[in-house]
Amino acid sequence: MQIDTLQNQSSREVFRDAMSRLGAAVNIVTTDGAAGRHGLTVSAVCSVTDAPPTLLVCVNRNAGAHDVIRENGVLCINVLGAQHEQLSNAFGRRGIDVSERYAVGNWRTMSSGAPVLFDAAVNLDCKVSRVEQVGTHSVFFCSVVDIAIASEPHCLIYFNRLYHALGSTQAVG
Repeated sequence: MQIDTLQNQSSREVFRDAMSRLGAAVNIVTTDGAAGRHGLTVSAVCSVTDAPPTLLVCVNRNAGAHDVIRENGVLCINVLGAQHEQLSNAFGRRGIDVSERYAVGNWRTMSSGAPVLFDAAVNLDCKVSRVEQVGTHSVFFCSVVDIAIASEPHCLIYFNRLYHALGSTQAVG
């Protein structure tokens, strides 16, 4: 078994390899408002607290959606189901026109006005309450204003640079 350490490779490369083994839900973060409509695929979403319901979303400051989210002040975290792999790829690629991204999927809105994917595992509609800059990214702290939960969710996970589908909500063992 080969063990990579920070001494063997660049720290950035080792860190990125390590993070590829931190399985995460795949999400499309969407926004709409005065600055326009945009969206991107992200895995860096985390619960902060349930009182009041607050999430954080990390977005690279070079991403096309970054400034649009910041200016609009609203976003929706659409947690993808197993059937959304192609949609994830469309929102994750650079150079694709925003209208082409939204041409795929069934979209609606909830309280914030941000696009909501109709058949997502869950939709977390939010207002941005604070933004902090860390390295290459901004951390958006988001107050949840509305939630929609699918009755039979399937989940899309990204682990070791590959998609993996989870379908059963039954506990094992």
